[in-house]
Amino acid sequence: MAERLSPGFVTALFLGVALILLPFADLSVAGHDPWPLLGRMLAGFARPDFGAVETLAHSLALTVAFAVAGVALGAAAGFVMAPFYDRRAIRAFCIALRSVHEIFWALLLIQAIGIGAPAGVLALALPYAGIFAKIFAEQIEEADPRPRNALPPRTDAVSRFLYACLPLIRAPMTAYTLYRLECGMRASAVIGFIGLPTLGFQLDSFFRKGDYGAASAILICYILLIASIRLWMRPRLAPFWIVAAFALLATVKAPPMGDGALWRFLSEDIVPAPLRNGEGLAGLLDWLRALTMAEILPGLWNTLIATQIALVLTGAVAFLSFGLTVPAVTGRIGRLTGHLFLVVLRSLPEYMLAYLFLQIFGPSLLPAILALGLHNGAIIGHLVGREADAVAPGLRPDAPRGWVLWGWELVPRLFGSFLALCLYRWEIILRESAVMGILGIATLGFFIDSALSELRVDRAVAILIVIALLSAGIDSISRHLRQRMKLQPVTESDCARITPLAATPVHRET
Repeated sequence: MAERLSPGFVTALFLGVALILLPFADLSVAGHDPWPLLGRMLAGFARPDFGAVETLAHSLALTVAFAVAGVALGAAAGFVMAPFYDRRAIRAFCIALRSVHEIFWALLLIQAIGIGAPAGVLALALPYAGIFAKIFAEQIEEADPRPRNALPPRTDAVSRFLYACLPLIRAPMTAYTLYRLECGMRASAVIGFIGLPTLGFQLDSFFRKGDYGAASAILICYILLIASIRLWMRPRLAPFWIVAAFALLATVKAPPMGDGALWRFLSEDIVPAPLRNGEGLAGLLDWLRALTMAEILPGLWNTLIATQIALVLTGAVAFLSFGLTVPAVTGRIGRLTGHLFLVVLRSLPEYMLAYLFLQIFGPSLLPAILALGLHNGAIIGHLVGREADAVAPGLRPDAPRGWVLWGWELVPRLFGSFLALCLYRWEIILRESAVMGILGIATLGFFIDSALSELRVDRAVAILIVIALLSAGIDSISRHLRQRMKLQPVTESDCARITPLAATPVHRET
């Protein structure tokens, strides 16, 4: 039996790795004094100009429509695949789908079918189908088997699932689907930065013009949209929202693609150039060697640096912020302020935060690390804060209050949950670090974006395979560390607890 690892040792290990990598990180401010620009941005944010955003309502509606349509298709596909997830082919297919980030799917689909509504919807639906299949399969596996065993022996598998299993897992499935909709809203806004007509497109336009008042209005509306999901998205209204979403997306006009574009993409564009040109295996190996030395290794190095430093920053933000939402630590006013702070940070996607920091600091790893650390730290801080809020009332009557309570009671009790969530987010931070390259930061996404802009789809696909393999490796290491430390298992379902849409917590108890 493997020796149990100490949480303190693992924490020190990650801190040490981040400190070793810190001198290699490009954290420079690109050739200008950021403070005047930051002052202009803050002045604009303090005076949001809603009148300057003439098409704001339409962009908001399209952002919701892309999210609802993508999540609905992904959930439907995941629901169909979940009962068969134990089959190796289905599991491998789902892993491949979810290992590619939504924005990378969008870039590939734009090359294949054009920059229209189908590309945006499928960019969300494809990775979400793999995620839904995995989560729904876990929920089926954890459901009470007694109702299924009570059915007659000759009952077919579909009837067992529909009548004995589905009623037990319908509530957690609904809760997770609504949580995934919140994620879809963030992804829907982000795909606007690559040309699709969502809020990200308008935000990019106003930042390029220096109109920070209009940009502020967009950000305020976006945060309110995320924060109010529980008010306008109710399970019984889901059919209405789905029909409305597809009806609105049907009105989106896109430039036509040439005849046979999709077939050419599948049969030629994604095939490595040496194979298309008949150079054989030797040519393919030379092509891979050149691609690895020129793009994959430099991008991989920067991606890993950003990931490891951002992971430590995530832990620091979460560790210092989880007490903010506990009334016994900060009081009622402090709790409201802390909750608002965490809601804003976790509502803004990492990509959007990095875009904001990029305007101030320029294209280095600094904007990516700050964005990843703040967003993921807010998510973990909120999750651990909810657990702390549940623990605090059960403490002894003479327990201390304020930050003494946080340091001497809550931190020792919840450090395991905190560390498990950080390790779980590790693989997510890696994928998001790669995506930051689209903003001009030299991670793997930078080389993917460059390859696609040069119509070298085969090079982009090769780099995406590297990201997928790296994500799988990080996820495996993370699970191994959590098992060695005997920490509570963490899955995607745990993250559903951050949204008030979930009627009951959806997580595993050990």
